[in-house]
Amino acid sequence: MPGTPVNNRNDDERSLNFWEQIFLPKIFEGLGYSFNKIKNEPVYTVEYPEEQWYPPDSYRGRPVLVEEEGSPRCVSCNLCARACPPMAISMQSKEVDSAKEREPAWFEINMLRCIYCGFCEEVCPEEAIVMSKEYDLTFQDRDEAVFGLDKLLVPVERLMDRLDYLHTYKDPQFGQEWDFQHDNNLHSLKDRRFLSWLVEEGAEALKTTHKRDEEPSAADRSWGSARSGGLDYASTEPAVTERS
Repeated sequence: MPGTPVNNRNDDERSLNFWEQIFLPKIFEGLGYSFNKIKNEPVYTVEYPEEQWYPPDSYRGRPVLVEEEGSPRCVSCNLCARACPPMAISMQSKEVDSAKEREPAWFEINMLRCIYCGFCEEVCPEEAIVMSKEYDLTFQDRDEAVFGLDKLLVPVERLMDRLDYLHTYKDPQFGQEWDFQHDNNLHSLKDRRFLSWLVEEGAEALKTTHKRDEEPSAADRSWGSARSGGLDYASTEPAVTERS
């Protein structure tokens, strides 16, 4: 059986008049507020895709590899692949006859897995992988979402705004409390032009720094002395300590 409706109205509750019962005044009041905002407020939207949005330098778009002098800056250390939470990065190393010793033979990023966290950019010691400003990605199938070196390499000139931002982001005191010294960064390939300049000035050893001898370079040196552990670094033979 249908229930009996119960009136839960309080005794002190105000009764609605005719216009309040049909809600039309409030509807037109809301429409008037909307039209006022449309007319007087600035426009925050763009007519995409005809009008593109240009992100700021801090924006994290798709990750790309820095291409410097026709080759990737990457030294194939695999830190980015290890730090990637969704395991979207994979690579294979190869040896090269240059100061950086090796570079990726192939490098792939699965953009369907990438979450744009920027961890790969944070751990890279050479600033070889950075987050770009590209955000418009479309794929016809899953295979197109796997980007190789042909799609990942971007000239360093197009990424200078991001690289300059990283310098201030990672070290806000750069240029204020201290300044960069080239002599303290010979191990890095971030400034390859400086390494080329050193070779031109006579530092020929940089051309063969990746070719090391199997024998330790300190084996034939006469520096050092006997220590309490019994090893004489000058002769590489156990030292004999006389006791009284």
